Amino acid sequence: MKNKKLIGLSLLLILLIPIIASCSSQTAPYNSKEKLGPQVNYTITGVDAGAGVMASTQTALKSYGLEKQKWQLQPSSTAAMTSTLDKAYKNKQPIVITGWQPHWMFTKYKLKFLKDPKNVFGQAEHIDTVVRKGLKKDKPEAYEILDNFHWNAKQMSSVMLKVNGGMDPNKAAKQWIKKNPKMVNEWTKGVKKVHGDKLKLTYVAWDSEIASTNVIAQVLRNQGYKVTIQSMEMQPVWASIATGAADAQVSAWLPKTAAKFAKDYKGQYEDLGPSLKGAKVGIVVPQYMHKINTIDDLKNK
Repeated sequence: MKNKKLIGLSLLLILLIPIIASCSSQTAPYNSKEKLGPQVNYTITGVDAGAGVMASTQTALKSYGLEKQKWQLQPSSTAAMTSTLDKAYKNKQPIVITGWQPHWMFTKYKLKFLKDPKNVFGQAEHIDTVVRKGLKKDKPEAYEILDNFHWNAKQMSSVMLKVNGGMDPNKAAKQWIKKNPKMVNEWTKGVKKVHGDKLKLTYVAWDSEIASTNVIAQVLRNQGYKVTIQSMEMQPVWASIATGAADAQVSAWLPKTAAKFAKDYKGQYEDLGPSLKGAKVGIVVPQYMHKINTIDDLKNK
């Protein structure tokens, strides 16, 4: 009986050793003297598979020869990715993620985009307001406010941080509006009030778009509109505007991230131009990974 217990215990230890070893390697801090690939299991932590940054990152894996070195892109969700980043950052562990700015994580953590000499991710982007055909005629007041809507990354991030901290997005939007009356007045100056006209906004459920959609929706409500908002994947968002099922979206990352859908639905929507300039997407690492500064460094250092 004792021998059977010893054998069972030995088998249990054999099974536990690799698990313990795996856990210990995953909690090790970044070591600049060792190759990065093995430290992160040759993995870039991504977001939703359908996101534009994911397609660009897959292209980058090929363009920079990372696929040949077993590098892979792991889809997850924005929440899962930022949770993984938070744990790694607190312990100064190595991590490589897909990222975009504006995003609250650049305010909360010290991060950097890896330089992209092959320009796979393109130049700086802008986030446009896109509306359905005929909105200007049907709802001129809403059209004018949407056309006037603009803000910057710092302003957007302040809303995102509150939402990330657990605040209801609509409450965070109301607080921002209350604290920024001059900015809001720029959007609504000279626009007549309405009385209960219905308006529908669709958006991609990224942190940035949750912030912008809730803010502009509340501004429109204050103007007298009965506004509903609905989150969707990127393709249905564009389709909703093109078919007139929705009135507007403020989620159009251009010219690259949403390029496919902007092209697919060309002529079926009206682009009112940027609500935010200087947006950016790419591959991101914490600043404490000081040796990793370009995408090429992922395979070379």
